[in-house]
Amino acid sequence: MIVLKSPDEIKRMAESCRIVAEVLDGIRQYAAPGVATKELDEFAESFIIKKGARPAFKGYKGYPASVCTSVNEQVVHGIPSPAKLKEGDILSLDIGVYYRGFMAMPL
Repeated sequence: MIVLKSPDEIKRMAESCRIVAEVLDGIRQYAAPGVATKELDEFAESFIIKKGARPAFKGYKGYPASVCTSVNEQVVHGIPSPAKLKEGDILSLDIGVYYRGFMAMPL
């Protein structure tokens, strides 16, 4: 059976996705040499909460952060830390947002 979403549900789904896009854009602007991945996590959590959403990853199976950060060769879904980014680092992020009954994550 195919379950169709109501116009309100579609709107909430879109809002959830928009929050993910906005927080990723904010992190992109904030990430720079000298910034710790923990600071990026704190920025993301604050941003998400201000939007009326909650970080979907924080607390999931004990995960301690709002985003997953991996630098260079680190395995995906790394935990943010006080380690500061350096010039030339490659930063991978994953984020999930729960908003008004819907979860959104980047693909």
